Amino acid sequence: MRFLLIVVAILFYSQTTFAMTADGCGAGTCNDCHSITKEEASLLLGTMVDKVNSVEFSEIPGMWVAEVEKGDRQLPVYIDFSKQYLVSGNVIRLDDKENLTKKRSARMNKVDVSTIPLDDALLLGKPTAKNKVVVFTDPECPYCKKLHEELKEVVRIDPNTAFLIKLFPLKMHPNAYGISKSIICHDSMELLELSFAGKPVPPANCETTVVDQTLALGPTLGVSSTPTLIMPDGLVVPGYKKAEALLTIIGENIAQAAKQ
Repeated sequence: MRFLLIVVAILFYSQTTFAMTADGCGAGTCNDCHSITKEEASLLLGTMVDKVNSVEFSEIPGMWVAEVEKGDRQLPVYIDFSKQYLVSGNVIRLDDKENLTKKRSARMNKVDVSTIPLDDALLLGKPTAKNKVVVFTDPECPYCKKLHEELKEVVRIDPNTAFLIKLFPLKMHPNAYGISKSIICHDSMELLELSFAGKPVPPANCETTVVDQTLALGPTLGVSSTPTLIMPDGLVVPGYKKAEALLTIIGENIAQAAKQ
């Protein structure tokens, strides 16, 4: 008898769902049944955020995504169609494992590239290259070493792209600070590559505060790890990427900037 009741309940639910699909939202688009304004989202979120900049349908069914400001950062949050629940955190699309929250957050928190001093940067590529990407790297970071080889491949494939490399030694690599100062003093890509190869680097032959200035600048740009790339329009892209992926990101970035 209990099993029969469960089956009846399932059938009833299925019929109800079908009816709603046939006669309700399923017959058109979600816009037909569900709506929210930026002002309404602001009222719902209240003091949890400082400002709501926009709200639109999310890629997640049954939810909106609101782009909000909190302190000095902008971030996406999700509101369900019942307008009773707020979801804040990483949303990852399962088919390709892309972190949609991080992607949107990066777009929302672009930096002003003009605020980055580049006189001390090492140039990888042609100085006449049209598209220049800033790279924050650590001379003892294994992923920075791997990325460096991919940057060379990008430059080989696309001479119109060059990379401006800033030294950003992490505390977890105790020798990286001294090595970074030496690379700055010698203005030497060769010394950076020696370090990546695990070979000794001569000590710094000058006094410089450039490394300290870069370490102070990084967090203001959202740079907290290495490697981190900053695209021409200020999009911050952390982590190791293969050359093919870098070319795609750079191409999309340039195309998007051209539309603006």
